Amino acid sequence: MIQDKHCKIITLSDRRKEDITLELIREVPLSIRVQGKSHTVIMRTPGDEVAHVAGFCLGEGLVDSMDDFSTLGYCEQDINVVTVTLKPERVHLIPDILKRKGFISQTSCGICGKELIDDLKQNLTTLPETSKVSMEAGLHCLDSLSAHQMVLYSCHAAALFTKEGGFLSVGEDVGRHNALDKSVGKLLVQDRLDMADLLVLSSRISYELVQKAARAGISVIFSVSGPTALAVELAESIGMALVSRKKNKGLLVFCGEDRLLSD
Repeated sequence: MIQDKHCKIITLSDRRKEDITLELIREVPLSIRVQGKSHTVIMRTPGDEVAHVAGFCLGEGLVDSMDDFSTLGYCEQDINVVTVTLKPERVHLIPDILKRKGFISQTSCGICGKELIDDLKQNLTTLPETSKVSMEAGLHCLDSLSAHQMVLYSCHAAALFTKEGGFLSVGEDVGRHNALDKSVGKLLVQDRLDMADLLVLSSRISYELVQKAARAGISVIFSVSGPTALAVELAESIGMALVSRKKNKGLLVFCGEDRLLSD
């Protein structure tokens, strides 16, 4: 269960005080073991463990597709541990990634912008020019994001759509990176990730989310909040469009205007 901790709180409005009970979002550790060794521990909202780890492995460059996994799963007695075994041929291709102590989804990594961009681009390729998204479809998907969420309170959401605006998957979590990993992972394990062209986020667009989206082949991101400067720099370098909503009305296109089709 995502919401299972009851908490008594006080509400204040119009100089009136009222005691109420709310269900709060859980945040618990998920241990990821790769090739029999502890790889990392993620604080996350319980649920979609296998999809979460599949998306994480794709975003971090551990795999390029489901074919790179030998096994992926967890013991039903302990859903806080997911074990990953890669095929031998994949292990030989990524020795540096397996040894890496830091991860893409760490904003405070201490790496300067230029070094980070150069490092990230080694695992990315320029997105196909043929992948374009309708502005109208993107706006509709942005407006409808909440309709696809099970939990609105305290959770980030990341939803994937086709270029025509068809809904594919959604991930929700206290961490915006986890939400995206879950959404991507659901399609990856179903072998449907190639259908996704549009990502819609409830959070700001950070460089980590651009990296993860690019690894998933996503060419357009719409978000309720704007991107960071580093996110725009990375997105521009691979031909990705970043769009967010203006405070009053309309949209802000930060890069990749040629990805957007006017209706």
